[in-house]
Amino acid sequence: MANINWPSQESRRLLGKPINRVDGPVKCTGAAKYAYDINRPGMLYAKILHAPIAAGTLKSIDTSAAEKMKGVAAVHLMAQPGAQINWAGQEIAALAAETEELAHEALSRIKIVYEPGSPQMDDTDPSKVEGRERVRTEGDPDKAFEEAEATIEGRYGTAVITHCCLEAHGQVAEFRDGALYVWPSTQSVSGYAGQLTDASGLQANQIHIDCQYMGGGFGSKFGADSWGAACVVLAKKTGRPVKLMLDRDQELMVAGHRPSAYADVKIAGKGGKVTSWESKCWGSGGVGGFGAPPLPYVFEIPNRRTGSQGISVNRGPARAWRAPGHPQGCLITMSAMDDLAARMGIDSLEFFLNNLEFTNPELRDAYREELQIAAEMIGYKEKAHPRGDQTPGPVKRGLGISIHTWGGAGHASACDVTINPDGSVAVSLGTQDLGVGTRTTVGIVVAETLGLPLEAVEVNIGRNSYPPSGASGGSTTIGGVSSSSRRAAVAALNDLLDRVAKELGIEADKLEAVDGTIREVGNPDRSMPWKRACGLLGMTSITQQGKHTAGARTELTSSGAGGCQIADVSVDVETGIVRINEIVAVQDCGLIVDLKLAESQVLGALIMGVTYALFEENVYDRLTGRMLNPDMEFYKLAGLGDVGKLRVHMMTTKWHDDRGVIGLGEPPVISPGAAISNAVANAIGVRVGTLPLRPDKVLAALEKGGTRS
Repeated sequence: MANINWPSQESRRLLGKPINRVDGPVKCTGAAKYAYDINRPGMLYAKILHAPIAAGTLKSIDTSAAEKMKGVAAVHLMAQPGAQINWAGQEIAALAAETEELAHEALSRIKIVYEPGSPQMDDTDPSKVEGRERVRTEGDPDKAFEEAEATIEGRYGTAVITHCCLEAHGQVAEFRDGALYVWPSTQSVSGYAGQLTDASGLQANQIHIDCQYMGGGFGSKFGADSWGAACVVLAKKTGRPVKLMLDRDQELMVAGHRPSAYADVKIAGKGGKVTSWESKCWGSGGVGGFGAPPLPYVFEIPNRRTGSQGISVNRGPARAWRAPGHPQGCLITMSAMDDLAARMGIDSLEFFLNNLEFTNPELRDAYREELQIAAEMIGYKEKAHPRGDQTPGPVKRGLGISIHTWGGAGHASACDVTINPDGSVAVSLGTQDLGVGTRTTVGIVVAETLGLPLEAVEVNIGRNSYPPSGASGGSTTIGGVSSSSRRAAVAALNDLLDRVAKELGIEADKLEAVDGTIREVGNPDRSMPWKRACGLLGMTSITQQGKHTAGARTELTSSGAGGCQIADVSVDVETGIVRINEIVAVQDCGLIVDLKLAESQVLGALIMGVTYALFEENVYDRLTGRMLNPDMEFYKLAGLGDVGKLRVHMMTTKWHDDRGVIGLGEPPVISPGAAISNAVANAIGVRVGTLPLRPDKVLAALEKGGTRS
């Protein structure tokens, strides 16, 4: 019988190879249908009216003029008179009309009276923190500071940024034959229907979700949200299909942001190692609570004292953003570590290697190897120099290092694999593909298991009618779906082997599926073509279900990815402009299912990292609380000329493979900000403490010191 374990490196035909996405052609040709592309007969268009103030009270609302307009089908209030307004962009009302233009015009006819308040928008000032400070002490940091050879203090942090999904949030909803059909952009296909029961008045099993393609979520698209519910209410009121997609300014204002985080850090060292850490951290998740980033990050410094407090500001609640808390914690920790290395006169690479004993024992040796590989890739020996030690001229060059980690344990997942009498194979599971290649990886796992080419396996995802699978968050998808699909495929194959065993006169546990045949293990002369073997099923298909339990470590999947990155930057000290020359990333994700997709994940993370390190920042008017750059012109993203040369090395040793499949979506986006910040400090001789590394910040830091000539 087929074994559940992953095949050995020597016997793999597809697993771990660089394979193109199966949905690449339909995406490149425009044939793939996203929520925006769904157009139902008789469909109405819905738009939302958002509050223009960030603090205050909704005194009154009059929708009569809008309701009287020809072509306006329904109006739905999302807030009632007396409601508190807590951020600019808070949803007030939605309406459905025959066209988008008419819907926008009708919104302008709604008369609202607000009683404005005074918004609090400053999340950078630690004097504005609220509530009791959460303090944790381990070891004896005070004694360690007294005995230290060197001590530094600094303030580090990151500004709030938006999720900025290419495809905005929203959906199409249609009631038909006593059921509700919804085409959303979501990271949670199996869980979406349960969020619409109140708005629809239906049970979850009466709500059909279909999300075949989506244009990014990054942690912001788990919920149906208030606009999803409003879309359903309008469809119910009108009896017609309704499309409600957020406009770009709304998307950037209210559809999710990564919270800010700042920290005052004191760190000390002795004998080439860090010995003590003290930090006070603050930041804001908007009107919601503040989740402090992990500090210190990666390094379990033996003597440490950490404190954190939040600041409530009048912006919408934060949402998970690709490795929640880790980019912030990584920037703060790696910056402080690098500053200490410079103060002690120790090369950064040497200092990081010296302190690996304070990292996770399971990843310690992996970090060492990754740092050495990255150093060789970037040409560290040839390029490295002490901080600020440069040749004359206005353009200074520097290197910066960072390491990171993430869990990545698989989420709960169920998967059906069906083998049909005609030899065709279908896989069905209620997962989603955020654009990372989930369809492809599921197909690879099943095709590898059954000894078939990838194109022989039909992968069905994106519908809640399929066996349930978890939401795509926390880098949990690949572990969950590869485990459940492997188990289902092995179970289905074993059923088929039982049938073939009788025909060939060979015990089932001595058969294997290889290259489109069922054959005796190691003996291709005693075999049967796949289609003929499936013909033995008669008129009945084989369907088996495989399941993976959330977070479980099994022979197929585990957790704990690690990686490192080194950035090479140039800084013009006359203009303050930072340019990326090159970034190298060395990354572990356990057993790699598709090497090309894995490398693509890391490359995408590096691009996002350059973007948040150099450009991204929500800018708010301190008086009104309104976001000043909710567009793609002034909310800056990295372009092709900004990212420099990006190179990726995936770890593929037997030790890595033996850990099973581990999630990769989040780990590589953690380090870029820290590595780039450290490279800038190495180049100009002074720390620019907060991201993004805007030219004005660089010039301001140089005014306090650093290398200008």
